[in-house]
Amino acid sequence: MSGYVLLDPVQAQFHDCFLPVIAAAPAALAACMVLACFVKPLFGRVPQWAKSFAVELPDARRHFSLGSKGSFQGYAAALLILSFVGFLLQMVAVFYPTFSVREVYLSISWAISAIFIATNNPRTTPYSLLVLYTSILASRIILLWQKHAQPLPHDIPAILESFAAFGAIVIILSMPMRESQILDNQVSPAFSESTNRLRSPEEQLNMWQFMTVSWMKPLMAVGSKRQLHDEDVWALGSEFQHQRLHTMFRQLKGSVTKRLLEANGLDLIIISAFGIVELLAGLSVPVLLQQLLRSIEDSNAPRGAAVTYALFSLIVSLVAAQCSVFKLWFSRRAYERSRGEMITMLYEKTLSRKIMGIRIDAQPAVRQEDLLARPVKQDFSSQNYFTRLYQCIWNFKPKPVFKQQNHDHEPIKQPASMGKILNLMRNDVYEIAQRFWEVDTLVTRPLGVFLSLVLLWRLIGWSCIIGVLTVFIAQAINALIARTLLQWERLRRGATDVKLKKVSEFVEAVRHLRWYGWQDAWLSHIMGARQRELNLRIVTSLWSILISFTNIFASGIFPVVAFYAYTTLAGQPLRIDIAFPALQLFTMLETHLREVPALITILLNATVAVQRIEDFMSEPDKLDSKAEPSSSSQLRLKGASFKWPEAVMPVLHNVTLAFPTGLTVICGEVAAGKSALLQSLLGELDHVEGEISRPNEMIGYCAQTPWLQSMSIRDNILFASPYEETRYKQVLEACALAADMANFKHGDLSNIGENGIGLSGGQKARVALARAVYSRAKILLLDDPLSALDHQTAERIVRRCLSGEVLTGRTTILVTHRTEICVAFAKQVVEVSGGTVHVVNPGSKPCQSLTKTLSPLSVEDTDGPADLDKVPDKFLEDEHRAFGGVKASVYWEYIKAGKLRWWFILICTLVGYRLIGVGETYFLKQWGEAYDDPKVGKTSNFFDKLPSPEENVRPWLIGFFLIVTAQSVSFLISQGIMLVIIYSAGRQMFRDVMTRVSHATFRFYDVTPIGRLMNRLTSDISTIDGNISQQFQDVARYGISWISSVIVIASVTPTFLIFVLGLIAGFVFIFVRFLPTSQSLRRLEMVSLSPLMSNFGALLVGLTTVRAFGVQGRFQDQKMDHFYWSLQAWLIYRFDVLASCSTFVLTLLAIYTGVSPGLTAFVLIAASKFVESTPSLCKQYAQLQMDFVSVERVVEMLHLEQESPGSINPPAWWPTSSGDIVFEDVTIRYAAHLDPSLSELSFRIKGGSSTAIIGRTGSGKSTLASTLLATILPESGRILIDKIDISAVDTQALRRRVTFLAQDPVLFPGSMRQNLDPLEEYTDEECDTVLHRICGRYQWSLDTKIDSGGQNLSQGQRQLVGLARALLRRSPIVILDEATASIDMETAMQIQQVLREELKDSTVITIAHRLEAVKNAEYCIVLSEGRLVRQGSAADLLSDGNGGFGDLLHS
Repeated sequence: MSGYVLLDPVQAQFHDCFLPVIAAAPAALAACMVLACFVKPLFGRVPQWAKSFAVELPDARRHFSLGSKGSFQGYAAALLILSFVGFLLQMVAVFYPTFSVREVYLSISWAISAIFIATNNPRTTPYSLLVLYTSILASRIILLWQKHAQPLPHDIPAILESFAAFGAIVIILSMPMRESQILDNQVSPAFSESTNRLRSPEEQLNMWQFMTVSWMKPLMAVGSKRQLHDEDVWALGSEFQHQRLHTMFRQLKGSVTKRLLEANGLDLIIISAFGIVELLAGLSVPVLLQQLLRSIEDSNAPRGAAVTYALFSLIVSLVAAQCSVFKLWFSRRAYERSRGEMITMLYEKTLSRKIMGIRIDAQPAVRQEDLLARPVKQDFSSQNYFTRLYQCIWNFKPKPVFKQQNHDHEPIKQPASMGKILNLMRNDVYEIAQRFWEVDTLVTRPLGVFLSLVLLWRLIGWSCIIGVLTVFIAQAINALIARTLLQWERLRRGATDVKLKKVSEFVEAVRHLRWYGWQDAWLSHIMGARQRELNLRIVTSLWSILISFTNIFASGIFPVVAFYAYTTLAGQPLRIDIAFPALQLFTMLETHLREVPALITILLNATVAVQRIEDFMSEPDKLDSKAEPSSSSQLRLKGASFKWPEAVMPVLHNVTLAFPTGLTVICGEVAAGKSALLQSLLGELDHVEGEISRPNEMIGYCAQTPWLQSMSIRDNILFASPYEETRYKQVLEACALAADMANFKHGDLSNIGENGIGLSGGQKARVALARAVYSRAKILLLDDPLSALDHQTAERIVRRCLSGEVLTGRTTILVTHRTEICVAFAKQVVEVSGGTVHVVNPGSKPCQSLTKTLSPLSVEDTDGPADLDKVPDKFLEDEHRAFGGVKASVYWEYIKAGKLRWWFILICTLVGYRLIGVGETYFLKQWGEAYDDPKVGKTSNFFDKLPSPEENVRPWLIGFFLIVTAQSVSFLISQGIMLVIIYSAGRQMFRDVMTRVSHATFRFYDVTPIGRLMNRLTSDISTIDGNISQQFQDVARYGISWISSVIVIASVTPTFLIFVLGLIAGFVFIFVRFLPTSQSLRRLEMVSLSPLMSNFGALLVGLTTVRAFGVQGRFQDQKMDHFYWSLQAWLIYRFDVLASCSTFVLTLLAIYTGVSPGLTAFVLIAASKFVESTPSLCKQYAQLQMDFVSVERVVEMLHLEQESPGSINPPAWWPTSSGDIVFEDVTIRYAAHLDPSLSELSFRIKGGSSTAIIGRTGSGKSTLASTLLATILPESGRILIDKIDISAVDTQALRRRVTFLAQDPVLFPGSMRQNLDPLEEYTDEECDTVLHRICGRYQWSLDTKIDSGGQNLSQGQRQLVGLARALLRRSPIVILDEATASIDMETAMQIQQVLREELKDSTVITIAHRLEAVKNAEYCIVLSEGRLVRQGSAADLLSDGNGGFGDLLHS
C-alpha cells in the first residue's frame, strides 16, 4: 500500500480505509503478548549472550516473607481496575451509537490486558503492558482526531477510555523496575541523601525516574553547594561492581573477544535497537519537512495541516530524545562492564603470569622498542611547522617494520614490560570498551547511509544513483588509506609503549637519577622517545585527515552530481520542496559518510588493541602442575632442578632436601642461589626435573626488598587477614615494632606512604616480616629480612620471633648472611653453593665457623623505647582538586602552547566555513524560487546576473560545486591547523612538565605517590594529545553557528528575538544546575585514577608476595565516570526536550507569520541550526571544561616548587681530597609542620678519611647522608665541604662530585655498560676494569643484559653493580648507605679491601651495621633520635672498656 493511500498529504490525515488498521494495532500487540506466553516455554537453552549478565538474583531467605503472589495489592490492583473500566467503556463504544467492528479490536486489547494482569499479578514494571496501553492511547487519539473536528456526546466513552489508558501508563511508570525481594538497606532510596555507604538508587527506581534521570537530584543538590568528595557519591550498583563482574566473567571460556560478546551481548542488542529507532526518528525529519513545505506552498491545504506536520515532528523528536537517554544508559553499562571485565582480567593475568626476565646468558640483541627509542636527530628548532610535517612523513616509513627481513626465524616476542602493561590497562582497554559504547554505530551508520539513499530516491528518483558513484570511489580510496593508517598506528602504539616505559622508569628512579646528577641526560632520552611518538602521531593524524577530507569532499560532490542529473539529465526543476529536504538528507548522508571512515579507523585501532591484549593473555602462566600436593605441611624436594624463566641452564641442580618444622637457615655467597631456592619453593621458577612436594595453601613470604602498600602499618601487617588484637600485639612485640609505634602520632594507624617512603629501611623490613608472621601460613619463607637491622634489633627478632612462641609449630625458612645469631636456634642449616644444596651438620666445623664470624655491631641499649626519625601525620598529601570552573589562566596556558597565530587562523577558517554553509542554504533558496518567477526573490546583483535555471541550469550547478569545494577545502585547512596546534601544545607542555618534575624539590617526591605522578604524565598528557583541540574547535564552530543562525532568523522574523531570550534562559538554567556537579565528578574521576595506576604498579612490583599469600586481587571500582555520564543523560534529556519544543514553536512562528515557502525553508534550516547549536554549545563547553581538567592538572605541575639550583659554580678542583666536611649546628626538618629529623649537629670529618656513621634504625643516619647532596637544606646552621657552603653550590656540580650509594641501587633495562656509565663518560676499558675488580667472579661482560630494576640479578648482585658504579666515578666524596647489607661476610670483606685501595684519596662515609665498617674506619659518629651521641676516632671508641661503646662492639 503506497504512502498516498495511507495518508492524505494535503489534509495531513489518514484515509478512512486505513483507520481499521490503526484500531487493530493494539489488538495485534495483545495477540503477540499471548503468543509469547505460549511460545516461551518451547524454547530450549537460551544462549549466554542473550542472558542478563551479573544481575543480582532474589534472596531465597526473603522471598516468601512478602506475601503470596496471588494477593493483589497496590499497583497491580489499580491496573486491573483501570483495565476493567477501559474494557467496559470500550464495549459501550462498540454498540453506541451504532455497532462498530472497528471498535471491537480495542475491546480485545483491553480484555487481554486485564487477563494478563490477573494471571501475572505484576510487581515490577510490565514493559509489554506499557507498550500495549501506549498503543491504545495513540490509536484512540488518532481515531478521535480524524472522526470529528470537535467532540460529540457519543465520543464521551472514547474520551474516558483515553484517560483510562493514560492513567494505566502513569501507574506503570510509577512501578518499581526491580523485584522487591532483592532490595535491601544497602541500596539508597530515590531522592534520599547521597552517600558512599549505600549503592546507587538505580537499583530501585521506577520507570519515570529512570526515563527522566531525576534520581540524580540529591547529588546535584550537594554539588551545587560545595565540592563533591568521595563519601558524597553513591557506591556502584551490584551489576557494575568489578569484583562481581570478575567472578562471573572468569567463568566464560574462549578468546577475549568471545567472552566480552557473551557477557555483553544483550546490551549490544538493546543499544542497537534504540540506535535504530533514533535513526528512524532523525530520518523522518526531512520527510515531514517536505510535507510541511508542500502544505504551505499549496493554497488548498489548510493551515492546520502544516501544524499537524509540526506536531508530528515534535512527537518524533521527543521519542528520539527518550531513546537517546535509554541508549546512553545501556551504552554506558556495556562500556563500564566491558572495561571492568578487561581490567580485572589483566589483574588476574598479572597475578598468574610467569615472571619473565632477560636471560643473562642471552646474546645482545636489538629490540624493536630500542629502535623506536633512538633519539630523533633532526633539529626542528629553526624550521616552521609545515617543514616539520613534511619531514615527519618523509623520514618515517613503516615499510622496514613490516617487510620480511632476511632472518632465519621470526623475532621472539618480548614479555610485556611494566610500561606496556600499564598502557594496555590505561589505553587499549578503553579503546575496546569504547567500541561497546558505540556499538550501535556499526548498525546505524551503514543503515543510515542506505535509508538516506532510499529517501533520496523517493525524492529525486534515479538521479541519486549517479551520485552514489562518488561514495563508492571515496570508500575505495579510504580503504587503501586505512591499510596504510593501520600500519602507522601499530608503530605509533609501539612508540607510546616505549615512551611510557621510559617515563615509568624515570619516575621510579628519579631520586637516584638526581643523586647522581643524571636527570637531564635521562630527560633527553625521554624527550627523544616523546618526539618519536609525536612524529608518528602526526603521520597517523594526517592519514586520518586525508580519510575525512576524502569523505567530506565526496559527500559534497554527491548532491552536486545528483542535482546535475536531476536538472540536466532528467530535466526536472529543483524546487523548494525538493531542494531543502534533499539538502537535509544530504547533510544526514554526509554525517553518516563522515563517520563511516572514522568507524573503520577506530575498528582497526580496536583490532590492534584486542591483539595486544590477546598477546599478553597468551603469555605463559606460572606452572604448578609438577608440584605434588602434600597432605602435610612439610616441603620436600627430591632430585629437583630449576631454571629461571627463559633461561637455558638450571640455576639449581639435583636438589634433595626436606624442611622440618622449626627454623631452617640458608646461607651462601652472593648469587649462590639462596633466593632462587625460595623462588622455586614458591613455584616462580621453571621446574626442569625431579620431584617437589608442597602443601596447596598460603605461604608467608618476606621478600628481600620489602614490598609495602600505601596504607596504614596495621593494614600492611594484616594484609586482608582478620584483626585479632592479642595476636597482633604479640607479633608487634616479636618483630620489635611496639616501641616504634609509640613514636608515630597515630601509632600503627599511620599511613606509611608509597612503598613505605615514611619508614627507615629497618622499619620496612620489620613490617614486611610482621606481615608474614601474622598470617596463618604454616610455612614462612623469609628472604634476608635481617640485613637492614642493627645487631641488637636483629638479635632480639631472632630470639623473640624466629625462635619464639609466634612461630611455634611452623616451618620457617630463613635466608641470611648473619648466621652467627641464627645457627644456635636452627633445626637445620643449609648451604647453597654454585647451584647445589647440601645440609650442614650442626656439629661440623663449617657450621661452627658460621657462629664464630664477626658479629655486626650494636650501638645502644634496647631496653628503652625505640625511636625513629619523626614522621608526619600523613606521608602522602591528598591530591589537589580545584573547585568550580576551569580558570581562564589554564585556557591561556594551553592557547599559548598552541601558538596564538595558529589559533587566529583556525578561528578565521571556521568563520569562513560557517559563512559558506549559510551561503549554500541561501543559494539553494534562490535557485528554487527562481523557477516560479525569475525576477521574484532576487536580492543581489549577483543573482540578477544568473540566467533562469529553466533556461540554463549550468551556472547554478557550477556555483553550487564551487561552494561545496570551498567547504571541503576549509575543512581540510581547519583540520591541518588543529593538528599543528595539537603537536605544538603537546610537545611544549610535556617538555615543560617533565622539566619541572625532574627539578622539583625532593619533598615533592616524598608526598607524591608514583601512581599519581604517572597518572598526570600519562593519562592527562594523553588527553592533551587527543581531541582537546577538537573540543576547542567545536565550541568555536557551534558559537559561530549560533550567532549566524540568530542573525539569519531575526532578519526574516524579528518576533523570534523575543522567543530567543526565553529559550536561552531555559538552556542556561538547566546548564547552570548541571555544570558544578559535573566538574566535581570529573575531577574526582581523574583523582581516582591515580590510586588505580599506583595499585596496579604496586601489584607488578609485589607480584611474588601477593601470589605467595594467595591474596585475591582487590579490585577498585571506577564510579565517578558512571555518575558523571548519568548526569550527562540528565542534561541531554532536558536539552533535547527543550530543543524539540523550541523547534515546534519556531515552526509555528514561521507558519503564522506568512512568509514565502522559500524563506520558511531558509528560516527552518537556520532554526534547526540554532536549536542544534544552543544545547550543543553548552554541552561542548561542558565537555571542554571536563577535558581541560586534565590540562589544569598538568598546569599545576608547571608550578611545582623548584629546587634551588645554587648560585656558586665551584672550581673544577673542588672538593679536594684534603677538604674537610663540617657541620655547624645543623638542624634538618623535612617540612615546616614536622619535628626536626636532625637537631643541632656539629662535627668535622677530615678530608680523605674513612668515617662510619652508626646508630639504631631510624636514628637519622640516612637523613644525614642525604644532606650532603643538598636534597634537604638546613633549617639552621650550615654544612661546609672544603670551606664552601653547599646550600649555595650548584646542585648539579655538587652531585656529580659526590657519590651516594643507597642500600637498594636502581638498575635500568639495558646492558651492563649502560648501567655502569649511562652518560658514556668513561671508556670501555675503564668500565670493564671496574666490573672485573668488583664482580669478577660472575664473568659478566659489558654486554650483559640487565632487566628493569635488575630483576634478573639477586639483591647482593645489584649491590655489587652499584658499588662498581660508585668505584667508576671515583668521586672526592663517597657515601655508602648500607651498601653491602645483602652481601655475604666474606665477599663484603673483599669489597671493603678493594674500596680502601681504590678510594684511598676520597673521603668515604659509611653507614653500616657491621663491625668491619667501624674497625676499618678512622672516625666514628654515633646518632640517636637525630642527635649526636658520640664522636671520635674509631680507635678511641673501640678502646672504651668501661662498659661503654667498646664493650658494646666487642659483644
